[in-house]
Amino acid sequence: MKNKTIKRVVIAGGGTAGWMTAAALSKLLGKNLDVVLLESDEIPTVGVGEATIPTLHIFHRLLGISEQEFMAATNATFKLGISFENWRDVDKDYIHSFGFLGKGCWAAGFQHFWLKGKQRGIVSDIGDYVAEHLGAREGKFAVLANQDLNHAYHLDAGLYAKFLRKIAEKHGAKRIEGKITQVNLNDESGYIDSLTLASGKVIDGDLFIDCTGFKGLLIEEALHTGFEDWSHLLPCDSAIAVQTKTVNKPVPYTRSIARESGWQWQIPLQNRTGNGFVFCSKYLSDEEAKKILLENIQGELLNEPRVIKYKTGTRRKHWNKNCIAIGLSSGFIEPLESTGIHLFQKAIVRLMLMFPSQGIKQSVVNEFNKQSREEIDNIKDFIILHYHLTDRKDTPFWRYCRNMDIPDTLQHRMTLFRESGQVFKKAEELFGETSWIQVMMGQGLMPEQYHPIVDLMPDDELANFLNQIKSSVRRKVDNWPDHLDFIKHYCQTNAM
Repeated sequence: MKNKTIKRVVIAGGGTAGWMTAAALSKLLGKNLDVVLLESDEIPTVGVGEATIPTLHIFHRLLGISEQEFMAATNATFKLGISFENWRDVDKDYIHSFGFLGKGCWAAGFQHFWLKGKQRGIVSDIGDYVAEHLGAREGKFAVLANQDLNHAYHLDAGLYAKFLRKIAEKHGAKRIEGKITQVNLNDESGYIDSLTLASGKVIDGDLFIDCTGFKGLLIEEALHTGFEDWSHLLPCDSAIAVQTKTVNKPVPYTRSIARESGWQWQIPLQNRTGNGFVFCSKYLSDEEAKKILLENIQGELLNEPRVIKYKTGTRRKHWNKNCIAIGLSSGFIEPLESTGIHLFQKAIVRLMLMFPSQGIKQSVVNEFNKQSREEIDNIKDFIILHYHLTDRKDTPFWRYCRNMDIPDTLQHRMTLFRESGQVFKKAEELFGETSWIQVMMGQGLMPEQYHPIVDLMPDDELANFLNQIKSSVRRKVDNWPDHLDFIKHYCQTNAM
């Protein structure tokens, strides 16, 4: 098997992860591959990953996807960040926006200049120095020529899968309808030889991609890869999702509203609003959670609320033998910072970079797993930050989060920022300095000092420097039209 040429890739499961994988492999590697996707109409997809982050541009560029065509097909709106409401404490809100924070110098990031300005009383909210932050607050956005791609999307995940399916099938991927009833392993190697469907049909393959969701039918049920449970760090284990008719103009950001034992999301699409409630079943029953959600949404229900159970954590290996887990089968952090689709695409791109066309080599498998683990660990720390760094003590859930033990890596970042104002990003990390600064400050952690190089700048020069950046941000956002007006001009769906 190690030297067996990979000619046929079998993707088990559809949904966003399955069709993203099929579209990428068939379009970018398909001339040398037979790509088959197995999907059962009987098995529903989770289908609620409807908010994204700007890295999706990378995937779309690879596939040559038109932004306007994609947005119209998926009822998409623009997303410039996330509004975190009641997270630091009840009635205390902040926005974590995309984009970059001001300008720094070789020795110190912009936050150091802002911190001195704050001491001198010559600055405003730190979000005034990020265009995407100001645009989100004012409900404005446009895609302009030569603009940095610091925006993401709210989209209909079901329609996105259909959109990608068309691309995949156009480039030769084949969909086979059927429910997988058996995973057939090779007696000698333990590799997967084939999958048997309920119809009795047997599907052979050389490489198998597990996109079967939380079930992990191949990677876990057949190969017993193992799972590392993070429930003690990320205690929410349930979600309720429901769609409603739109009653308000869509805003260019996701709303994340902390509740007594979890948090509520609101995701505005062109034609409806996606709503949900993420909660911990130790503190709330499904019925109590459903009641809280329904009491805090607006608009007529378009479907029945659906309960989704999950466990936060990761597979011990994302690539095991000739099986690669992509999507929820590889593990799940939680939807708080909309990293789900990003992790799908990173796994797909990583697979294409390391594609085992001449046979599976253990060194490649090890590198794939190492990179996957480093990435998910970094994201995990960022998500834990939101829960742990809080002033909330009003419920048992928040008291648990506030007092729980956290990873040393996260504790180091928090201590470093508090004591020095410093934030350092490793090259491979998803969340940059602007993200860490906005969330740490938003959750109430302020540095005790700034870098001494700032003191080389006299107060009047500092004031001028800060005002120039703020004015530049203001001019940029003033040139953006109303978010909804731009969507109607740029990518309106027929469903509006």
